[in-house]
Amino acid sequence: MIETNNLGKVFEDFTAVYDLNLSVPSGELLALLGPNGAGKTTTVRMLSSILRPTSGSAKVNHFDVVSEANQVRHSIGMLTEQPGLYLRMSGLEYLVFYGRLYGMNDTDTMAKGRRLFERFAMKGDETRRLGEYSKGMKQKVGLIRAMLHDPAVLLLDEPTSAMDPHSAKLVRDAILEMRDDKRTVILCTHNLSEAEMLSDKIAIIKKGTIVADGTSSQLKEQLLGKPRMEITVNRSVNGEVKEIEKLVTIESVVDGTIRYRTENPNQTNPILIRCLDELGLGTITLKEISQSLEDVYLSVVGEEKQEDAGEPVEQ
Repeated sequence: MIETNNLGKVFEDFTAVYDLNLSVPSGELLALLGPNGAGKTTTVRMLSSILRPTSGSAKVNHFDVVSEANQVRHSIGMLTEQPGLYLRMSGLEYLVFYGRLYGMNDTDTMAKGRRLFERFAMKGDETRRLGEYSKGMKQKVGLIRAMLHDPAVLLLDEPTSAMDPHSAKLVRDAILEMRDDKRTVILCTHNLSEAEMLSDKIAIIKKGTIVADGTSSQLKEQLLGKPRMEITVNRSVNGEVKEIEKLVTIESVVDGTIRYRTENPNQTNPILIRCLDELGLGTITLKEISQSLEDVYLSVVGEEKQEDAGEPVEQ
């Protein structure tokens, strides 16, 4: 449903995206992660036929983003981080305006709009002017607009930003339902727990190109290495470290707590416990240290300061 081949975009002397390759099948949700300025927004704008690529190619719902731009635009629903609402319109007036652009009749648009307003806990708000809405409500209206014409592909940029926990859950549930309906979704977010919760695959973009991709578990295995374990014993560990290092790779020893890595915990841990017992170090607790998507992300993009400057906009 989404296929890119060495996709690139250059703004004068600035390369925003280069050699970007994605393949997202029907019904899959891809979380696109990366620091500010990495190229996420430029990528989404090319996939939505808003920006023309400088190099490479892309197809969305089997349509070329350059030569078949109108078909691409009718195939997608897009939510930008700043939804750009017409604040003097009411919610329903705004949806009718967009429904007409998609060739929908006003009656069907209003009926669909009312159902979606109710779905997102905004029943009764559809007749209020958009200028009276909170930021979170405006974000939900942007998502409703993106869903209005039942698109095959959704491109969502920070869909739950500025939302309270209840509203964010409603939106996440709606996204999961769309995926279950075999719609294809690209989700750009800085909320790593949300990305891990919703996505089938994750792609991390840095300095304009994809530097890592796969499922959450695949990325953890590929980038974080052996499983990390923590064992606590009944006294401080001192000279015994040399014996323990024969069995596992020690990361740290603090008093009676040892953190280590091992390729095969099921095989190694019983041997380690017996060794500790023979050394007079009785085991109190043993646990695996969970490795998060944040650990993966930081291992890829680093912990350098992220600038909050946006990406260039084509003139």
